[in-house]
Amino acid sequence: MQPLNASAGVDIQEFLENGFSVKEHLASYLSLSAADVAERLPQSTEDLAAMHPGAFDPERAADFYEDTVGTGHLFELAAWHLSSADYIADTLRLQQQFAHGDVLDFGGGIGTHALAAAGLEGVRHVWFVDLNPQNRAFVQDRACRLGLQERVSVHRDLDSLPGRRFDTVVCLDVLEHLPDPSAQLMEFHRRLTPGGRALLNWYFFKGHDGEYPFHFDEPQLVEDFFRCLQSRFLELFHPLLITTRVYRPLENV
Repeated sequence: MQPLNASAGVDIQEFLENGFSVKEHLASYLSLSAADVAERLPQSTEDLAAMHPGAFDPERAADFYEDTVGTGHLFELAAWHLSSADYIADTLRLQQQFAHGDVLDFGGGIGTHALAAAGLEGVRHVWFVDLNPQNRAFVQDRACRLGLQERVSVHRDLDSLPGRRFDTVVCLDVLEHLPDPSAQLMEFHRRLTPGGRALLNWYFFKGHDGEYPFHFDEPQLVEDFFRCLQSRFLELFHPLLITTRVYRPLENV
């Protein structure tokens, strides 16, 4: 893959073809062969879910994502991005439309959106935030390979960025993993600049047969989330038929 840069923009077709070379990046980062990566990707979701019964405590969700999942999360996310490429490509198109200035990619996983945002002309810098140290190291490695190391910085949490405000917040497939997603919405509201934009989605559902064991779905949590969302943000229309929504923060609330 050729290095991304702001003047060239984001080649979404390249994402559709190879996920921004994610298989090659995984092999290099983990010192594996292409065959090893190809063998691990199909079983990655089951491998991660198998950790749930003994390792996932809802009261210590942050510890699970930071200390337990390790490199397994890299494979699970890469497999999902490759198998859901059409949907994720639409989220990249949405990001192209709204991302500008200083961008926060919160819980950014393997860095697809952070790297794509860093290649947009209207973006100054991308702050990639993720609890998993393997994710952070992998995204830093990918940014260097793509010539974006000056435009992407990696961080464990927002506490490490005191006072930093953002023109764009991207938080995809994360809120359902948080024990208090309403508090995270409030933090986004505080951090967004006037006229800022937030790209958000959520899926508060454990599945019909428990296939999403890491998701929170308590009715009161979900109700509190929507009350908070509707009181702090105004949804903006976009024509893409996807679950990701775009919001601007309401002022004086």
